[in-house]
Amino acid sequence: MIRTLVGKPTAWPAFVLAASLGLGANTAWAAEVQAEVLPGAIVFKVGQEVVARYVTDKQYAKPFLYPLRAPCGAPVTRGWPVEKGLPGEVTTDHVHQKSVWFCHGDVIPEGIPLKILTTERGGRGVDFWSEARDKDGTPRHGRIVCVQVGKPQVVRPGHIRVETLNEWLTPEGTRILDEVRVIHFLDCPHGRLFVFDITLQAKVCPITFGDTKEGSFGIRVHDALRPSVAGGGTITTAEGKTITPPAKDNLPIWGHPAAWIDYSGKVGDKAVGVAVFDHPSNPPASWHVRAYGLNAANPFGRQRSGFPSQKGKTELLHLAKGVELKLRYGVYAHDGDAAAAQVAQVYELFRKL
Repeated sequence: MIRTLVGKPTAWPAFVLAASLGLGANTAWAAEVQAEVLPGAIVFKVGQEVVARYVTDKQYAKPFLYPLRAPCGAPVTRGWPVEKGLPGEVTTDHVHQKSVWFCHGDVIPEGIPLKILTTERGGRGVDFWSEARDKDGTPRHGRIVCVQVGKPQVVRPGHIRVETLNEWLTPEGTRILDEVRVIHFLDCPHGRLFVFDITLQAKVCPITFGDTKEGSFGIRVHDALRPSVAGGGTITTAEGKTITPPAKDNLPIWGHPAAWIDYSGKVGDKAVGVAVFDHPSNPPASWHVRAYGLNAANPFGRQRSGFPSQKGKTELLHLAKGVELKLRYGVYAHDGDAAAAQVAQVYELFRKL
């Protein structure tokens, strides 16, 4: 069954956005926002324009958001390996980095024996990050399977939400963790904001999140936005730090906390960018951020991950059976650079949601 709902214009929520972004109270900018549930995907639109698809097709190891477009229509995340040979794309590394996703590289189900362990050094659990396979093609990774998609709901005009249910499975198919993932879509004056409300539920067994850099809420930006090449993009953090091209992957911001990190540059002739937001209610993330285009907020890595901010910290995040962990992350696809798109102001809106 296909279900489409439309949030009418007049801006969401006008009084909050106007105050946050310095606009007049009667300012209107939002077109109709829509969410349509199709087999294997949820399609998000502004008017008739497809902004993003949230892919739930079980052929993939986990759900992801692709494509993701700025208001001008330019893509801000990499298409490969979902789409190959796109104009302006040259990289074919890290097959698991599909646009926008959430998972972790070492999830330990206490009391459940595992035949296949994560390939991460020192890991004791299931790898939901790397999508590694044996030489014969046997998967060594876990799968996050979307088992239910709810009806889209209009929260307010210009703000739509869809609730989904996921099961986290071992390589052998044993369920170890349940997840409620709610995707919110909001149209903003300079960009499109997706908010992911993630509730991890230890219904089956106690769960420990292992100490690895490979996690957790990640995006792979469009090749044109990576600062690893001359003429590439610029990275900007909430603390005002910037990385300009050409840059090497040993970034000074790697493994440190930040409220948000933004990549911006030109895709074709369009100035665009994309930011990831870490909500202050989350366990603080260290950022697994690379010049080649990975931008991931990781709340689980500790000393062994190598994150400088976690030096000397070894206590892992643990969920007793029956306990749940709530997380909130945002992705803001925008026109212009971080300043022009008012990323800092939009983060304040996100923070207050």
